[in-house]
Amino acid sequence: MPLVVLCGRPGSGKSRRAAELREALGGPERPAHVVTEAEGGRAALRAEVERRLSRRDVVIVDAGNELRSIRYELYCAARQAGTARCLLHCAGGAGGPEEPPFEEPDPSCRWDRPLFTVRGEEPLPLGAIRAALFESAPPPPHRATRTQPLQSCGFLHQLDRVTQDVLAAVLAAQRSGAQPGETIRVPGVAEGLVLSRPVSVAELSRLRRQFISYTKMQPSDENLPQLASMFLQYLSRSIQ
Repeated sequence: MPLVVLCGRPGSGKSRRAAELREALGGPERPAHVVTEAEGGRAALRAEVERRLSRRDVVIVDAGNELRSIRYELYCAARQAGTARCLLHCAGGAGGPEEPPFEEPDPSCRWDRPLFTVRGEEPLPLGAIRAALFESAPPPPHRATRTQPLQSCGFLHQLDRVTQDVLAAVLAAQRSGAQPGETIRVPGVAEGLVLSRPVSVAELSRLRRQFISYTKMQPSDENLPQLASMFLQYLSRSIQ
């Protein structure tokens, strides 16, 4: 059954909206579950969402989901489960200096749509949300289990090369004496990576494999310019 992903800054009302959605979308024959951020971070959140997705239940993700890469992972989880999804952006709120930057949803990105935005005390667009979740055709199986179009070969080659380049830059910086809290730069990428602790080759390789497994579900040339940035964001959120 469907997945509803909430996103927004702290104080924007996500938890209140999640409770409203649970009440409106759930029922005796269609349980609705709210999955919240917990100890374990991004990986634990994703694992809990994947565990909850089923043919009967509605899953509502009450989390900041600040980065595009996080929302992309949840999009891929819904595709893999063959279920409809939508994104609810709770506008407003104010992140403090310790909060991660918030990347506004972009309806031109497929993982940020269907997109609904609410502000303050605006009522939820429940009719439109129900239509997106229950009246639209479920997405086809993810492409990892199907024959890939020819253009995806170039995408997967680029994905492999870009992630290797990022790992090489991180390892080289650590060998050169980069300390926790310093910004690690990857050539050609504006965004940097700040690590809170040293990271081993084995851990970086594991995270690279996880990122590739999610990203290759939807190979698309439109994502090529963002691959390095998305991978850096993934590393930043996964390495606590």
